[in-house]
This record gives sequence, structure tokens and C-alpha cells, in this order.
Amino acid sequence: MFRKFKKFQTSLVVGTLLAKRQITRGNFWINLLIIGIMTLTFLSLVVISGILVGLLEGSFQANRERYSGDVFISTLADESSIQSTGMIQSTLESLPIVQDFTVRYKSGATIEANYRERRDFSALPNSVGVNIVGIDPEREESVTGLSESLVEGQMLESDESGYILLGSTFIRRYSNFSDLFEPLDEVYPGDRVKVSVTGKGLTFSSDLSGDSTASSNTQEFIVKGIVKSKVDEVSLAAFVTESDYRRLTGDTSLNAQEIAIKKADGYEDQYVKQVLVSYGFSNLAKIQTAAEAIPKFLDDIKQTFSILGTAIGGIGLVVSAITIFIVIYINALTRRKFIGILKGIGISGTAIEIAYVLQSVFYVLIGSLIGALIVYGLLVPVIAANPIDFPFSDGILVADPLPTFNRFLILFFVTVIAGYLPARLIVKKNTLDSILQR
Repeated sequence: MFRKFKKFQTSLVVGTLLAKRQITRGNFWINLLIIGIMTLTFLSLVVISGILVGLLEGSFQANRERYSGDVFISTLADESSIQSTGMIQSTLESLPIVQDFTVRYKSGATIEANYRERRDFSALPNSVGVNIVGIDPEREESVTGLSESLVEGQMLESDESGYILLGSTFIRRYSNFSDLFEPLDEVYPGDRVKVSVTGKGLTFSSDLSGDSTASSNTQEFIVKGIVKSKVDEVSLAAFVTESDYRRLTGDTSLNAQEIAIKKADGYEDQYVKQVLVSYGFSNLAKIQTAAEAIPKFLDDIKQTFSILGTAIGGIGLVVSAITIFIVIYINALTRRKFIGILKGIGISGTAIEIAYVLQSVFYVLIGSLIGALIVYGLLVPVIAANPIDFPFSDGILVADPLPTFNRFLILFFVTVIAGYLPARLIVKKNTLDSILQR
């Protein structure tokens, strides 16, 4: 056993020297070409999958930042509101693990525009059905940065009344869904719209001109701004202040429909959720982390995209393996006489095979190192600062270290095999035939 180990050790040393000689004395441009192929193969394995997964990951991040927060509280399946919302709010105010939170009140509504210019009452009104959301503008801004989604107009303020923010999906000049419903025509900040809510009982409302009448859950609002977001829950909603929401709906209950929580630094989402569950709030509402609040079918799509990206990268892996095989085979074939002489003077076939394997290892290590520098030093930070503008998300490049390392191991293994096989085919030929090139 010791003799075999010493023999292998000698072959390893000799093989290393041969590999070094082959690389340093080989054609510079061929070496550069092979390293370039390995770099591109590494990038295809990491970047293609990373972009496909990042397409949805960008959507998930936007959902966390613009809508759900780090922990999201919503109604139970058999309830229309979060029970004991006031008690939950008081508890959140006292918890150091909570940086801030925003409470939302939601109801279905109909918004009608251009009703003052309507002359033909037999024609359909210029109206759409929306979710009307009552918020505390300052707290909503602190948690989700709602004002950053403004494309026209200004943000709501809690000390004003009679103003509304409209989601861009319901405005014709922004909407891509005009084949599914009729968006609102010619609506701009400063225009008046009529908002009607059903199923909330009666409320006393007045239009902004000062004429007061008893009406059924209908109020006139001035459009203060238009919000456009790739988070559907934002672009498919209309926002008013909490006080206006109560006047509009006639809902005197303090129970809300949603609470989005922004955790304090240094705490995990799951820990914050567990603390809230420990208070018994899971009996009053559904409590989810931002990741859990993502619909399952989107997470399934993410996994599918990851597999698809790996499959596409696998094509590049096969091409790379074939290229390495051909290059090493041609290199060994043209040096067949030299290999025969090495064997004739006592150099073992194992040492020669090791030399070609180490040559392949050199190519894959250098190529992968350059690829990793490109991914983590250039592509990830650049795309994070300038996300790819997809229609439904701002795509990023997802390149988690562990999956990337696993892909590198696959590339390394395939490249070593591709380097060993051709060397083995040449080395196992008869020594005399190799010298005489027969």
C-alpha cells in the first residue's frame, strides 16, 4: 500500500511538472480561447438561471417593500376584518422588534369620472370597480414608501379631506388591460371623481361644492395623484385617508383588513411572526412573513424558472465539455510521439494522464474565477442598482453563493472528465506504435 502511494505521489509530481510545461509553452491564444469558453460556460450556468429567478425575485422584493412589509397581518378566511385590531395596534406600538406598521381598511367601490360632462344617460358611465383603501398617509409612507410610486400629482396628507390617489391600472393612458375592462378616460390630478361604496349602509355625504344631501355611500373626491407600481395591490387600488374612508363607507368599526409591519434592524421575519403568534394574535388574524405572503403558484413558477435556467446552462456545459475533449484530444494526438518517448524513458502513463487532467483543472479554475469576478463584482451590483425593466417586475440577478458553488462543482467535474478521457485514449496506445506514429 505504501509503495503504491509513493508511486502515485511521484506520478503526481511529474504530472504537475508536465502540465506546467504544457501550459506555459503552449499556444497563448489557444489557452486564452479555452479559458474564455470556460468563463462563458460558468456565466451561462449562473447568469441565465439567475436572471430567470430574479425576474420573480424582483417581484417578491417589490411586494415586500411596497405592500406587505416584513410581516403581513390579514383577515382569517371566515372573517371580513381583523378582530381586535386596536389591541394588536397597541401591542405593535410597544414592541421594540417593530420599527413601524401601517393599518389599511379596504372595501369594494366604484369610481366614476367625467360624470359632470355626461349628456347621454343611456350610454354606459365612465366608471370602474376598485378596492378603496383607507390609510394613514404618514405611516403608509414610512412602511411602503407609497409616494415613490407616484407618477403624477402629490401624496395624500392625513390632515386633509376629499382627496384620492388612483392606481394607474384604471387610467387609460397607463393601462394595459383595456381589452378586459374600460379604464377611466381623461382623468388627471385636480379632476373630480365620484366614489360609490355598496354594502356598508347609509352615510351622509356632501359634494365639494358645499351642497349637502343624504346619499347612499357616495362621495366626490379630487384626484390628488396617480400611483403606478408593478405590485398589483398598489396599482389596482384607490387610496384615501382613514377619516375619508369612514365617512365614505359609514363603517364605524375600528377593525381593519390589513396590517403591514416593518421590523426593526437585527431581527428575522420569522422571529417577529413568532412573537406575534405568542400573543395569541393568530386566533384573530392570519400572520405571515413576507415570503409566506407570496402566492404559492408564484413560488412554483420561481422553482420552474430555476430548473429551466439550469437546463439552458446545461447546454453550455455540454458544449464546454465537448470543446475541452476535442482540444485535449487534438493536443494529445499531435504530441503522440512525445508521449510515446516519455513512456519509453520510464514516465508512467498515470503521470501523463495527470498532466492533462491538471491542464483541464487549470482552465476550469481560471475560467470560473474570472466568471465569478464578473458575476459578483460587476453584474450583481450593476443590475441591483439598475434592475431590468420587465413588464411585471424589476428583475434582478439572483446568484446565491451556495447554488453558484454547486454549479461550479458540476462544471469542474465535467471538465476533469473531459480532460481525462482523451488523454487516457492516447496514453493506453502501444508505446512503440506511438513513437513510430503507426
